[in-house]
Amino acid sequence: MDRVPVTSTNIYSIGYDSQLAILEIEFTSGDIYQYFNVPKYLYHGLIDTSSKGSFLNDYIRYSYRYQKIR
Repeated sequence: MDRVPVTSTNIYSIGYDSQLAILEIEFTSGDIYQYFNVPKYLYHGLIDTSSKGSFLNDYIRYSYRYQKIR
């Protein structure tokens, strides 16, 4: 999945597969997580917000199933 670099203290890049509704987050630590069944509007919200870590915690991290892939 292609990811785009973002400005964030904890998140390095973000990608989204709209056909599978998978959100992929690469953290500055090098860890990569995939979050499943995430609506596209939340991906856009994450991309557009100034506080990506807070948005991820508030709306995605604890609401969607995920797996660490690296």
